[in-house]
Amino acid sequence: MQKDILARLDEIRADLRELKQAATKPYNLGDAARYLDITKSHVYQLTCRGLIAHYKPAGKRIYFDKADLDAYLRRNRVASSEEIEQTAESRILASCDRQSKPKVGSDE
Repeated sequence: MQKDILARLDEIRADLRELKQAATKPYNLGDAARYLDITKSHVYQLTCRGLIAHYKPAGKRIYFDKADLDAYLRRNRVASSEEIEQTAESRILASCDRQSKPKVGSDE
């Protein structure tokens, strides 16, 4: 029983090492296209336009960090209606506060 538990623990440790290596390994063009759910051609166009950070270690093949792909996916966030409403309310209140305070050095 104890040997089985230790063997299983070793398997889990090996799996964790593999996951850690996979997380830090750069994505190639095909991996990036699958991750972004777009074609390889579209990924290449995005790199040519400078919209996704990438690496070209040998001058031809391109590689990507997962963080850069995530940053591309998270660009141009659209706020929810509630967030927009809250922002508008705070700006209106701030504007009212500025208008109601007397100016420094005024004769009022």
